[in-house]
Parts: sequence; C-alpha cells; structure tokens
Amino acid sequence: MSTLFSQIIAGDIPARFVWADDVAVAFGTIAPITDGHMLVVPRAEIVQLTDAPDDVLAHLTIVAKAIGQAQQQAWSAPRAALLVAGFEVEHLHLHVLPAWDEASLSFRNARSDVPAAELDAAAERIRTALRDQGHAAHVPTTLSSPAL
Repeated sequence: MSTLFSQIIAGDIPARFVWADDVAVAFGTIAPITDGHMLVVPRAEIVQLTDAPDDVLAHLTIVAKAIGQAQQQAWSAPRAALLVAGFEVEHLHLHVLPAWDEASLSFRNARSDVPAAELDAAAERIRTALRDQGHAAHVPTTLSSPAL
C-alpha cells in the first residue's frame, strides 16, 4: 500500500506544491507550526532518514535549503529551521519552516485550523520567492500539481 505522501505526489490527495523535480517534491503541511511551513519529500517511498541513500538525502537537503531561503525572503525570517521526525507518516520528510526562535519550533505549536486560503497564500509566497531566486524550473505550473 502506498504512503499518504505517495498518494499526494500521485495527485490522489490534494496538496499545495512549491517544488518538484525527479527526486523530490515540496508541499505545504496541513498543520503548520509557522506560516510557510513546508515538507520536502522524496518521490521514492523511503521510511526514515536513516534508510535514505546518501545521494537522495543530499538532494533533499539542497531542496530544503532553497525552500528555507525562499521562506526567509517571503517572511523576513532571521532563520530557516529544519526538523526531521517522521512519526506522523512513514515516508521520509523534512519539515522546513521560517523561524524566529527555538521555542516556537515545537510540534505542539502546529495549527490544524488554518483556513485553506491562508495555506494557499503562504505557498504562493514561497513559489514567488523561489522564482525570484532563480528556481523557476522547479516551481510546478500550478499549486495543486507536482507537474512542471
């Protein structure tokens, strides 16, 4: 059975995509810790960080860096944070979020009541920043699809 994230990547479950390439996608979480909280996910079903081939893990980190730079630009955040937990879905994913302090980097701060329009707007801010930073080739054509 495919994972929740594989179903999202296949288009069976809706998502807000900000990045796509042959190895990875990035899309918004439905329970953000901060505005602009994104998930970087390999297309391959890899259960956890320690199972990832080195080249895939390196690629995910490079994508997370680009997403983080876009978040810093879009929200004037002093830092971009990277969290790897993986307890929610058994498919490796990197949480990337704009950050102002360590205290706010807790899953206890995740909000499940954010209106869809706000989630859409946050993803569009990142998509715009990614284009501005020269990553237009990896910004999907539409918010709802990982297709380029």
